[in-house]
Amino acid sequence: MKLVVGLGNPGKKYEHTPHNLGFLIVDRIASGNEVTVRKKLCDALVGEWWSDGEKILLVKPQTYMNCSGEAVRCTLRKFGATPEDLVIVYDDLDLPFGRIRIRARGGAGGHRGLVSIIEAVGGAPFYRVRIGIGRPPEGMDAEDYVLEPFSSKEMGELKDVIPRAAEAVLSLLKEGGQRAMERFNRAS
Repeated sequence: MKLVVGLGNPGKKYEHTPHNLGFLIVDRIASGNEVTVRKKLCDALVGEWWSDGEKILLVKPQTYMNCSGEAVRCTLRKFGATPEDLVIVYDDLDLPFGRIRIRARGGAGGHRGLVSIIEAVGGAPFYRVRIGIGRPPEGMDAEDYVLEPFSSKEMGELKDVIPRAAEAVLSLLKEGGQRAMERFNRAS
């Protein structure tokens, strides 16, 4: 079993913001595999399907970003999964817009949703699929930047970024971490 957790904030207000990139990518994976992510479970919306004989759960925590770990911990327990079964998909300020970086472990890099998950799993390693959103403009606070709607230019670029990020997650699930990192960690 694998749990693909896209990080974001619930509600229309946050729908098209950088901090909801994880949700947008999970939605893309769901639509490409005819999965609905609507079942309410563990303060999250969950959808599931089978791929190559393995159960895949798509998870969108509804606890708001900074408390994502609560939903992740509960979902892991509910399905008898371990942190090794986790793939967390989220926005990253430290990568250029649209850049994908897959890692098997690491720190939170100041991302509070990731801090919450790391604490929830006791620091155990799990896969991360980081999607670059770039740094905020001069004088803008990072917390405001991640909650501002994407610009029209960024919305246009997301038409390529989101499918590629979804492909990276599916590669990770099907081909394993090393192969996915080789394919997607290069500058694109």
